[in-house]
Amino acid sequence: MQSSKIAGIGYYVPKNVYTNNDLSKFMDTNDEWIQERTGIKERRFADRLEETTTTMGVEAAKIAIERAGITAQDVDFIIFATLSPDYYFPGCGVLLQREMKMKEVGALDVRNQCSGFLYALSIADQFIKTGMYKNILVVGSEKHSFAMDFETRSRNVSVIFGDGAGAVVLQPTQKEGQGILSTHLHSDGADAEILAMFYPGSHANKWMPEKPGYPDQELGGLFMTTEQLESGAALPYMDGPAVFKKAVVKFPEVIKEALKANDLTAKDIDLLVPHQANLRISQYVQQLLGLKDDQVFNNIQKYGNTTAASVPIALCEAWEAGKIAEGDLVCLAAFGSGFTWASALIRW
Repeated sequence: MQSSKIAGIGYYVPKNVYTNNDLSKFMDTNDEWIQERTGIKERRFADRLEETTTTMGVEAAKIAIERAGITAQDVDFIIFATLSPDYYFPGCGVLLQREMKMKEVGALDVRNQCSGFLYALSIADQFIKTGMYKNILVVGSEKHSFAMDFETRSRNVSVIFGDGAGAVVLQPTQKEGQGILSTHLHSDGADAEILAMFYPGSHANKWMPEKPGYPDQELGGLFMTTEQLESGAALPYMDGPAVFKKAVVKFPEVIKEALKANDLTAKDIDLLVPHQANLRISQYVQQLLGLKDDQVFNNIQKYGNTTAASVPIALCEAWEAGKIAEGDLVCLAAFGSGFTWASALIRW
């Protein structure tokens, strides 16, 4: 069975930079408070009307496709990971296909939040290995800023997230020992509600007010209500400490799983690219695995948490900076809402 390799990679971040001090103009927070808890110094926000999750994904895809030495017409499958699609439906995959004037290829949308890109990469890897497709475009893109509440009540969430996109082109390789060595996917929904955005959702009819003559409560409902909007129920919710406790367990666990599956140890890793959720989590994992500073790449300081886009953005930035060379062992890992977590081990 053939292996898959990353043949091209690209990323895009909006030009609008918002520092911690900028956010302090809208909510009761400050630079010291944010950096101490997250490590974030600034983030990028997309243009409100001119940029979408899809358009940012397109920009990242263009770079990845060019670096892979192909054209958009050569792409035979699209996998698009995001939690912030342009529309409730359809997904961003078909919008990207339309925007890039591709052939009538398949488009799959992945909703696994922070681990979405790694889930998408794993799916693409299987398609390449079986010979079903030869040029798969995998995109992770997010526009969080349109849904953030920049009031003090939401500061624990709003200061964390940023916008951006990353993309890779996966192709087959016959070179022994090259490419994706293995991927590892996990989930546990027991505590799904401690990091979630509950509305809009199909359970929203429990908020529906009693109205004479209105359809049966069991049959109908309002998609969004004034009460949800005014109370903040339609905003993202996160129990930060609880998420942290789970992440610092599952992050190293899934990395060790990947290494063990390939008879390797942490000492063999040339570069670990973790999901950029919180600098403190990355530093804890680094210490636990005994990795040196030059073995771990972090850019959350500049971009914040871009969920599904964070791993490909960081991977591309590390590659562009010369931190990844042919033959290097690169480990990708992510943990996020769901909860879902994943890892991928790659011989570059």
